[in-house]
Amino acid sequence: MGIGAALPRSAPEAQGVRSGAIEAFLDEVRERKSELHSFMLVRHGRVVAEGWWSPYRAADRHMLFSLSKSFTSTAVGFALSEGLLSLEDRVVGFFGEEDLPADVSPSLAEMRVRDLLMMGTGHAAEPTLHGATDGNWAKAFLSAPVEFAPGTKFVYNSGATYMLSAILRRATGQSLLEYLDSRLLAPLGIVGATWESCPRGIAVGGWGLSVTTEDIAKFGQLYLQRGVWNGRQLLPYGWAEEASRKHISNGDGGDSDWAQGYGYQFWRCRHGAYRGDGAFGQFCVVLPEQDAVLAITSGTNDMQAVLNAAWDTLLPAMAAEALPADAAAADALASRLGALRLDPPPASSSPSGERLLDGRTYALEPNWAELASIGFEFPDGGQPTVVIGARGGDGRLPIGRGAWSEGETRFHSNAPERVVGAYAWRDERTLEIAIRFVETPFAHTLACRVKGDDAEELELELTPNVSFGKREAAPIRGTRK
Repeated sequence: MGIGAALPRSAPEAQGVRSGAIEAFLDEVRERKSELHSFMLVRHGRVVAEGWWSPYRAADRHMLFSLSKSFTSTAVGFALSEGLLSLEDRVVGFFGEEDLPADVSPSLAEMRVRDLLMMGTGHAAEPTLHGATDGNWAKAFLSAPVEFAPGTKFVYNSGATYMLSAILRRATGQSLLEYLDSRLLAPLGIVGATWESCPRGIAVGGWGLSVTTEDIAKFGQLYLQRGVWNGRQLLPYGWAEEASRKHISNGDGGDSDWAQGYGYQFWRCRHGAYRGDGAFGQFCVVLPEQDAVLAITSGTNDMQAVLNAAWDTLLPAMAAEALPADAAAADALASRLGALRLDPPPASSSPSGERLLDGRTYALEPNWAELASIGFEFPDGGQPTVVIGARGGDGRLPIGRGAWSEGETRFHSNAPERVVGAYAWRDERTLEIAIRFVETPFAHTLACRVKGDDAEELELELTPNVSFGKREAAPIRGTRK
């Protein structure tokens, strides 16, 4: 495996994994209605199974949400080894008067880099960063009350990871991606990674990184190998073990993989495993006892169900030695993996409905989704298109009948992102549009109901596949422009 090369591939049985167990994993996530977008299983350093649910693709970068935190932690590990900072450095020491509160409390004064890493900042609740009117997220974090002694209480805290990014920016003079490029990304062959920034241009650290599924797997394999890559100690010696061990309690154990303890931006798991993870099912699971890594991207609200499926089907199937070749099982698995897909709405038509909506645009009342307008184009023999007006401008999305059509939007970032759309008619006056933002966990179903004989009004129901809040909201009403 050369620098920048893809991970080597192998038949599952050659690495002690039953092909049938991998199919059982696929069955389990389907039965649990867990919407996976991709997965990759690595055993003994070789990929034994991989799949992408079409329209998601191997080459696509996928938004990692809080799995980004583990990459930020890795940058801290490099900076520690280079003497740019220490675990015992006080957080306030990296910031000037313009960022600090007028009265620095004793608890804030005692907060250290170590406390940021293990989510033990002493806050009773996660500080809010986005409300900072001047875009100074560090000031917002430092202004929040610190109710407990740092290091004594776990509170999940993306702001703490942002502060690590801000500290690294000051200590290194580089952005997170710039600093990690020669030390981590380039040696692993991770190219094209992107990372969202705060209003002041600092990588947000706690979320915002986008890389491919294989990039996630390589990152996990590096940690599984205790930082060694191609015979070279890439991570600082001992960092992988230190970052992944339990530093603070976050629950009483039990059956929850969110209560097994927390390391330096890594979660401890059951079965001797640990992981980086992000909202809606972005996983990098490292299994030292099985010498395996599981990388997953998805769009699910039940993340525990995905881990349970892995524990129930994959773990028992990992033998200590290679298994006899099973060509039939391997062929069946390969066929299954090649056919993975998330289907568009089934093809249907309503010629009268399409004639009614063609060329019309509707102004939308103020709504929770911050959509301003929606328009429709159903040209004779041409490409059907929906035009959605939002805060970032109009997005033109081709929509296919019974098949995904591909386009670009800027709904989730300033950069163009790949999106696919399809449509069907539920009845003569109700158009259903399915949209998948395939570089993110997000997908939406829009039900557009034409109101009145003259179609001067429209009622729009938007249902997301996943959400931080409730998934159903009041209908959005529109009036023809």
